[in-house]
Amino acid sequence: MRIFDGGRAPNPRRVRVFLAEKGIEVPLVPVDMGAMGHRSDEVRERNPLQRLPVLELDDGTVITESVAICRYFEELHPTPPLFGTGAVGRAKVEMWQRRMELNLLTAVAQAFRHIHPAMKEWEVPQIPEWGEANKPKAVEFLQLLDDELAGRAFVAGDDYSIADITGLIAIDFMKPARIEVPAELGNVHRWYGEVSSRPSAKA
Repeated sequence: MRIFDGGRAPNPRRVRVFLAEKGIEVPLVPVDMGAMGHRSDEVRERNPLQRLPVLELDDGTVITESVAICRYFEELHPTPPLFGTGAVGRAKVEMWQRRMELNLLTAVAQAFRHIHPAMKEWEVPQIPEWGEANKPKAVEFLQLLDDELAGRAFVAGDDYSIADITGLIAIDFMKPARIEVPAELGNVHRWYGEVSSRPSAKA
């Protein structure tokens, strides 16, 4: 088993943080995305979308998409549960994981990919206006999240989950995307301070 890893890119990091929370060690194959290593034949033959991370099992089975990889490890190592427990708990984590991904991480990623000069070769065509349009979308969602976090410790409830990991990754990615978390969002800042101080956040 091995993971083709893309360093500080959001989705590879999301899997590493998840594994660190689980206490699971998986050999990593470093891929230099800055040098377009994710477009190499080695990656393309395993994932035709040329995206990372890629999990390759010992029998040759390949699993791509970061949340799918995390779900695989959740099934093998259910403790601590990071996708919720019970029917309602799992549904709430799924709901908030999707919200964090679609409304926050995606908006931040679109801003970065369409504005940052380093992404000009990656995002063709690069449309700066679309990147700028996504910045307020991310901030608007954070305002909603701030209200939600007034009544609970973590994104989906009282327990840390994959939804918190996605949120951590998204907010860390806001810096290169040149988006700031408004100072008045005290609940978001409190929550971010907690999740970013967990040892797994350094993965």
